Amino acid sequence: MVAALTAAADAALFPPATCPRLIFKIGSELLVDPYGAVRREWLDGIAADIAARMAAGQQVAVVSSGAIALGARRLGLAKGGRASLEDAQAAAATGQIALSQVWAEVLGRRGLTAAQMLVTLDDLEDRRRYLNAAATLNRLLGLGVVPVLNENDSVATEEIRFGDNDRLAARVAQAAGAQGVVLLSDIDGLYDRNPALAGAVHMPRIERIDEAIEAMADAGSASGMGSGGMVSKIEAARIANAAGAHLAIASGRIARPLSADARHSLFVAGRAARARKVWLAGGLTARGTIHIDAGAAEALRAGRSLLAAGATRIEGGFRRGDLVTIVGPDTRRLARGLAEYDHDEAARIAGTRSEGHAAILGYAPRAALVHRNHMALL
Repeated sequence: MVAALTAAADAALFPPATCPRLIFKIGSELLVDPYGAVRREWLDGIAADIAARMAAGQQVAVVSSGAIALGARRLGLAKGGRASLEDAQAAAATGQIALSQVWAEVLGRRGLTAAQMLVTLDDLEDRRRYLNAAATLNRLLGLGVVPVLNENDSVATEEIRFGDNDRLAARVAQAAGAQGVVLLSDIDGLYDRNPALAGAVHMPRIERIDEAIEAMADAGSASGMGSGGMVSKIEAARIANAAGAHLAIASGRIARPLSADARHSLFVAGRAARARKVWLAGGLTARGTIHIDAGAAEALRAGRSLLAAGATRIEGGFRRGDLVTIVGPDTRRLARGLAEYDHDEAARIAGTRSEGHAAILGYAPRAALVHRNHMALL
């Protein structure tokens, strides 16, 4: 399936025959014009594309931005509703009802039923709530409904939010078991430098996200209306690829972008990990960081657990069972996993061998700081 999808995706953006489930994301700058009005003609074309794909047997979910932009216009708020957190929350609450109505209308004209799902970061970071969201998505898709998702910005704070819908789309793909993700944007893919610079080269296919690829990212959004840039899109590609889903960045500045044979950048996925490890790898709210030495890093790459002897520094106020990030001696993130100890206990035994842990802690120690069964390499 993966090999077939990879070959087909270069000719078209994830055709139904090889991609049973597709998630696509629309940014604010595409859906809403600079005056705060919906680009209805363009959106009607998107609805036509969705209807054609569903008629061909593909299940489709949409991650749609635009609530804050729409609400800001209706409330007359400065800076597109982003002057303060309170303004953004008020704009989102006002705009979301308008956004969902627009989607219901454009899809309804094509004989399709829309369903609204508003999620917060915590909904997809908490394992039980993540599974509940996945079950709802699966049921809606199985019923032939088009789920339209957005971050619940009316209650989200700066500390507990995705911050952009690129990463939300990737997390939704994980939850839905999708094979493809399309990020419709104001740019047609990844370039080796800021595309505004002379000599910028388009990257049509990315087999592996490494330091060189990350260095190409530019954090800016061309329109100034959206909240995500290329950095967030590469992070989204990393999350989607870990779940076995290919991800494409494509321009939405054309009519019918889901059916047009237009230039895009494809991030190619490898084999998907087990579901629990996919969830761990996509986590965005790690409660702490464990720094490790070169020997421990090599052990992790070989599939072993993280032992306390390999830890060089402990950061954060995590508790046992919290998600932590594991960082190598070169400061690169190596893995995410669930801590087997509270922060204070982990700090006390860091750098020490297992046989001495009982004397330090006063009780029989656990086998590892982070067990391999509860860890996902990045």
